[in-house]
Amino acid sequence: MTKLNKVKVEVKVEKKVDKRKFNTGRPVNKKSARYIRLQKQAFYADVNSKFQKGNQFEVDGTSSRYKYDATNNCIVETAFNTHCANVSYIGRTKVQAYSFTLGKKVNVELNLKTLKFVS
Repeated sequence: MTKLNKVKVEVKVEKKVDKRKFNTGRPVNKKSARYIRLQKQAFYADVNSKFQKGNQFEVDGTSSRYKYDATNNCIVETAFNTHCANVSYIGRTKVQAYSFTLGKKVNVELNLKTLKFVS
């Protein structure tokens, strides 16, 4: 009788990859008016969602940080957690608010495009 030695053989199968799925199509023309318009719309939607989520932001020229409080519908200063202004309108790129100072109504308009959001 002869002894048979068992040998383990590893089989590697090479699968052919269809590289056509990695091709996204024709190149994007980043100078076209449609692409620029879509980029602007995406930026506006991003900034608006950040504001409505309550992310902290800084207004140009000030080092104070503020955030939008959706439950009370107002803008709050985050350092002292104090009420700053009541929000009356939230648009795509503008926020209108008002506050009473010394018995007079002061209107505030924030441009969402110029706010600096802080993470």
